[in-house]
Amino acid sequence: MDPDPSILLLIFPVLQFLLFSTLNLIGTGFCLIILLICSALVSGSEVAYFSLSPNDLDTLSKEEKQPNKQVLKLRKKPRKLLATILIANNFINIAIVILSDYLIRSLLGENRLYVIGSWLAKLLPGDPLFLGKVVNFFVTIVGVTFLLVLFGEVAPKIYANLNNLRFAKMMARPMSVISKLFTPFSSLLARWSTKMESSFISTRSGLDDTSKEELTKAIQLTVEEGEQSEEADMLRGIIKFGNVSAKQIMRSRVDVVALEERADFAEVMKTVKQSGYSRIPIYKEDFDDVVGILYAKDLLGYSKEDTTFNWQQFIRDNVIYVPESKKIDDILKEFQKKRLHMAVVVDEFGGSAGILTLENIVEEVIGEIKDEFDEEEEVDYVKINDSNFIFEGKTLLHDVARIISVDKEVFDNYKSETDSLAGLVLNHLGRMPKKDREVTISNYKLKIIAVNKRRIEKIHLTIL
Repeated sequence: MDPDPSILLLIFPVLQFLLFSTLNLIGTGFCLIILLICSALVSGSEVAYFSLSPNDLDTLSKEEKQPNKQVLKLRKKPRKLLATILIANNFINIAIVILSDYLIRSLLGENRLYVIGSWLAKLLPGDPLFLGKVVNFFVTIVGVTFLLVLFGEVAPKIYANLNNLRFAKMMARPMSVISKLFTPFSSLLARWSTKMESSFISTRSGLDDTSKEELTKAIQLTVEEGEQSEEADMLRGIIKFGNVSAKQIMRSRVDVVALEERADFAEVMKTVKQSGYSRIPIYKEDFDDVVGILYAKDLLGYSKEDTTFNWQQFIRDNVIYVPESKKIDDILKEFQKKRLHMAVVVDEFGGSAGILTLENIVEEVIGEIKDEFDEEEEVDYVKINDSNFIFEGKTLLHDVARIISVDKEVFDNYKSETDSLAGLVLNHLGRMPKKDREVTISNYKLKIIAVNKRRIEKIHLTIL
């Protein structure tokens, strides 16, 4: 018996609808999987490209292959590459959320959401359909978040970190295409980020000091207690390099070897030979009026000239004058720019306080530099034992800390504006002490063993 045509007319649309719905859901699910794979590849690219070491880049540059060239080209503009990855990842993740919401709504349907909402309405006040939609929202958020975090972020980034070179080559062509596709957006985002970074750094200068403190503490943790590491001292010097002023490391005027402009040639040669310095400041009448620098090498061919020889013709007048408060990193830049090795440090009244050389600045980072003309120990002191030392009052605190093997910052909280051991005592007492007066500062006892009306000559330092 043939089926009733009217029944076929009713069944056919239903089957057509079911088939279309099933294919639609399958297609949506397939697209969701493809997008999840794309999210994983893009997220892994971020780790792969930015974890390439200099050795990896060198390896890529040696092989003349197209993927290698594309990887190196992408790495030349890291800000643009990062912006491209972030934009692409956000587009993909948004598409995943939209498709996931559509898929879950299609699978559950309004009726099932209403049933779930009706069941919840027995426990919570509210409209059943609204409660059903709330459940759908949370299922979508929790499910999509789990999928994105596990399969779109964590797993691919772990794999990319372990196989960064292979992953970067694999994604070289896709990332190049994506980079070209999103160039207008990524370039704009990269420029904005650069401007924001510059603005942030300029307005938050206090952050630098905090970071330096944290780095100093981190370095201290790497040094075993009771030991002094040269590498650690060098790192501390680099971190605090920009905070050191000229006054802290200069050679004071009382210790400067200089020549008067009217000195005869015999005196000049004697001074050059005895001092061993390659550059000697030349002053007029007194050291407050430095007129130039004499280079010892300029006199090499004239050592046999008589005392009337006109050595003043070799005085170079390109002298740098820097204030005591100027930071040594700025002075170093000025030395590099003007190709000079020596500067005259002036005080607030314009008088010459001392000199600062390129060697002084370099020693602040890498430690003391000795050449064949330096004596075994240029700081005049007597070591009685490991806990007792006798220093001249004019000895810089910087040198005292180095000799007694303690951190250079140990006296910072007590020295105020002073830089010498005598200045530390005067700053603490507020007056000129008498002989045998003892002062305890931090873990150090300072005893005055020689003093005159004008200055403290010798101090006995004891480490308590």
